[in-house]
Amino acid sequence: MSQLKSIFVLISLLFLVSCGTKKAVTGTVSENVSTKSIIKTHNNSEASFNTLQARIKGSYKTEDEDQSISISVRMEKDKAIWMSAKLAGIIPLAKVYITPNQVQYYEKIEGTYFDGDFSLLSDWLGMELDFNKVQNLLLGQAIYPLEKNELSLSFTATDYILKSNESSLLKTMFAIQSSNFRLKGQRIERVAKNESVFITYEDYEEVQKQWFPKKIKIIVTQEEKSTQIEVDYRDIDLDEPVSFPFSIPSGYKEITVE
Repeated sequence: MSQLKSIFVLISLLFLVSCGTKKAVTGTVSENVSTKSIIKTHNNSEASFNTLQARIKGSYKTEDEDQSISISVRMEKDKAIWMSAKLAGIIPLAKVYITPNQVQYYEKIEGTYFDGDFSLLSDWLGMELDFNKVQNLLLGQAIYPLEKNELSLSFTATDYILKSNESSLLKTMFAIQSSNFRLKGQRIERVAKNESVFITYEDYEEVQKQWFPKKIKIIVTQEEKSTQIEVDYRDIDLDEPVSFPFSIPSGYKEITVE
């Protein structure tokens, strides 16, 4: 089951939009800017599109496994996220189809599937998720609404750092680049359960006056186990017609969440 978790975490998290030709420039922070202004500018920097198709080359590593996966991604913003994964770019491995009300998933190696709400994904990632949170994560936006949380502001030479209160049961950290107000990293930590997700975004590029991360690193920690994920994007097309073929094969065994 640990392999299935790694696969599902990978294909569920790896979709962070990327494409383009220009490297992002390094900015300089202004200590006179307000937290409210930073949050507003970050929210307004979200990529705007109707549909997206992409190919991804990803890898994940645990203490026991080191795998490479090719993923085809399709998305209709605010409506659907679809992924098809192949092992080593050849062997069909799994498919995922996520809508605002449903998460569907099946994998071919052990012949299992899930058809339900966000409980399975929330359980594996150690945080309560819904479609909006998953979409924000996949688009390089803050998972939790920044304007609805009490956050402290600090600075580095190039980034704005927003952190939750140290006494919070769910600790969050968001690093926002001053050059384009896109996320440089975000960390969600549930201390009591020793669970965390830490995502960093590298090699931002500008496309059609919008900024997209090209290289992403993800570390998922649950108790004593850790999964490290790296992603590189190859091709992307925006606002082209897309379809979401998905059908759970007969005879597969259903995954349940306790």
